[in-house]
Amino acid sequence: MDHVYYTPQAYDRNYHPGYSAYRQISIQEAMNVALGRVPGQVVKVELEQENGLWVYEVDIITLQGVRYEVIVDMNTGAIVRIELD
Repeated sequence: MDHVYYTPQAYDRNYHPGYSAYRQISIQEAMNVALGRVPGQVVKVELEQENGLWVYEVDIITLQGVRYEVIVDMNTGAIVRIELD
């Protein structure tokens, strides 16, 4: 009897190489995570790959006019780092 092996990609019609086949957070969720750490106004969000990891780069301007870039892991929703922009 032949064995058939399935990868997680086999179950996901929207699979793209480099993306996790598991749950991913939305742009809105990434913005909420970033704003939870750095209150202010979101001015830009980009999805980029850094060192093999897909992340949202959320640019926020605080009430004091300071601009931050909050890097949020697309797969886990964890903040990777926060930088002054």
